[in-house]
Amino acid sequence: MINPKIFKSNDVRGIYPSDLNEESAFKIGQAIVFYAKAKKIVIGRDMRISSDSLFGAITNGIISAGVDVIDIGLVPTEGMYFALDNYDDYGAGIMITASHNPKEYNGFKVLKKGSPTSEFIRGDIIANYIRNEDIKAETKGNIETLDIWDDYINHSFSFVDVKKIKPLKIVIDAGSGMAGKVMSKIKDKLPIEIIPLNFELDGNFPAHPSNPLLEGSTDQVIAAVKKHQADFGFIFDGDMDRMFPIDEKGNLVRGDKTLLIIAQYLLAKNPGAGVAYNLICSKSVPEFVTKWGGVPIRTPVGFVSVRQGIIEQDGLFGGELSGHFSFKDNFYNDSGLISFLMILELLSGSNKKLSEIVSEFSIYFKHPELNFTVEDKEKMIDIFRKEYSDGKQDDLDGLTVEYSDWWFNIRPSNTEPLLRLTIEADTQEILDKKIEELTALLKSNL
Repeated sequence: MINPKIFKSNDVRGIYPSDLNEESAFKIGQAIVFYAKAKKIVIGRDMRISSDSLFGAITNGIISAGVDVIDIGLVPTEGMYFALDNYDDYGAGIMITASHNPKEYNGFKVLKKGSPTSEFIRGDIIANYIRNEDIKAETKGNIETLDIWDDYINHSFSFVDVKKIKPLKIVIDAGSGMAGKVMSKIKDKLPIEIIPLNFELDGNFPAHPSNPLLEGSTDQVIAAVKKHQADFGFIFDGDMDRMFPIDEKGNLVRGDKTLLIIAQYLLAKNPGAGVAYNLICSKSVPEFVTKWGGVPIRTPVGFVSVRQGIIEQDGLFGGELSGHFSFKDNFYNDSGLISFLMILELLSGSNKKLSEIVSEFSIYFKHPELNFTVEDKEKMIDIFRKEYSDGKQDDLDGLTVEYSDWWFNIRPSNTEPLLRLTIEADTQEILDKKIEELTALLKSNL
């Protein structure tokens, strides 16, 4: 019996081997065959401890159903996205990763070939296609290997002009993840000095958690930026789909500020283009995008939602607080590498330091997301809806209420009994007051 909790909204993910193991991986492989109806499926994996074993199991499920597997080996998640969309032969793709989750986790991101780009297969859809009996085709599928590295790197570098990148000194913390392999392959293509941290692949994440936003994760890179007097730094998560810059003073640059940095760069080259952002980003995002002649595209929270916003509203680029940045010309997919390269080029052409650029965008006061354990999440949201009925409300993702000098969003977690609260205000005084006010309302109704 497969644990139903592993089937998430946009992927399959759980603790190995108690929740997700070889037996369930075999069944999931067959389910993907039944749903995607692909003749060939491309599979990549990250460096997590269980990735090789799960690769063997899910591959056995696929080939036993008569479908070929294209093994692209150890790659970042964006490498699998690239292989699926760049080559014509493959009908579906699987990335074996748990992204930024702790070392005990692993999972599968699954996509089906589509137009204008591949489509994510929801975890519940995969669950619905799992059968009790194993299906054995008359002829088993084959396993082939494919080296995507040259094509993937050349594609990523096509987004920038390397000649415009100056000999900067930067610190890169790969977090023991796939960014270490990527940076080792591209370092000779760039005129920069890289101070490497945690480049050796290690699924135990010995240096710090894989999630850059967890407490302590950025301690090393911040210390190194200051010690080496670097121009700036970067930190990536395990599968390299999340990227955060660190300014020259050692401050982590939040996702919505990084989104604005890249948006300004792209809108200067593509006037009038659409820029997608999720609704818990600072309200400075749509204001600056509009000021620069772009079209803001507001979406629910989540990389897949931002990606869908770009597709549906003909956008050029999009991003969110979690550090995902997606590009239309990258098959609408996110890329830590392309984002990294763009920041190198745009900061090379600026006479300002990264902290100065970020300061220009920091016109409001925003508190990091607050999380509260709530069993009846919808009931609690209704309480907030009635209490703040005099504000401008919308239900795009949870409840957002706007006033002239502050706003908040309260939304349910899709996977945990949590309510997530985001608050932003025009002044620190208003922010502090509203944090106390909303927190008291929530706790008094638990």
